[in-house]
Amino acid sequence: MAKIVICADDYGLSPGVGLAVRELIAAGRLTATSAMTVSDYWPAEAILLKPLAGRCDIGLHLTLTDQRSTGPMPGLAPGGKLPSLVRLMMAAFTRRLDRGEVEAEIERQIDRFEATMGFLPQFVDGHHHVHQLPVVRDALLAVYDRRLRGSGAWIRSCVEPLSGIVRRGIAPARAALIGILGRPFARSAREANIPINASFRGVRSFTAKEDWPRLMAAFVTDPPDGLVIMCHPAIPDEALAAADYVVEPRRAEYEYLRSEAFPGLLAAKGATLVRLRDWRNSEVL
Repeated sequence: MAKIVICADDYGLSPGVGLAVRELIAAGRLTATSAMTVSDYWPAEAILLKPLAGRCDIGLHLTLTDQRSTGPMPGLAPGGKLPSLVRLMMAAFTRRLDRGEVEAEIERQIDRFEATMGFLPQFVDGHHHVHQLPVVRDALLAVYDRRLRGSGAWIRSCVEPLSGIVRRGIAPARAALIGILGRPFARSAREANIPINASFRGVRSFTAKEDWPRLMAAFVTDPPDGLVIMCHPAIPDEALAAADYVVEPRRAEYEYLRSEAFPGLLAAKGATLVRLRDWRNSEVL
């Protein structure tokens, strides 16, 4: 049985996201979730999540786009509002990001996590995969050394062989771009002896035509040990609709993951769910 992780992103974005994620953790359908500590809902949602800490890895969903920054960022968020992903990418690739400013924001987001949960993030990933971008990745690696080194925390790698992306045919251009952008980060993390996952899946286009059960079946086909599959389950509410354009696809993910069809699929595909921090494999850790 391949040991894999199903990780729900965006915890804290809205109460409906939190409710869905907690239910799925309690049911054993998720083994990781990453939290948006920049959200106004985070403090209350963190209190509800804390009792489930022993059931899954709980990490930081590093957020540098669309939401409000947690402190002053005169370069990236002069009015307190973080930029769009396109603007952030342009600034990152033209090296117009202030690394010190980004490091300070990462530190503050970790502080908000620790203050409420009572422990450090058990892993870090990025909203819109921003942790892989130039400058941002260097800032994150520096903060990891100061705050997370020795804690066992892992960082999400978004790298997957292009052959697998092409074979599945699910948002192939987007998945390939995310994977290619992640290669320098994965290489740097390995050189720095930072734990990362072996492979990554879950990229999709979030269109109405997508059939989530079919997509999940494709994501868990021939799974390697150490695979992380991201998902975005939610019970839609007004807060989610106000914060993100992806609403109904999240409901479909939630309903399928809580169904009895999901564990049946895992068994048929030869996969079992684990917490990555509890799995010891020399190739990954």
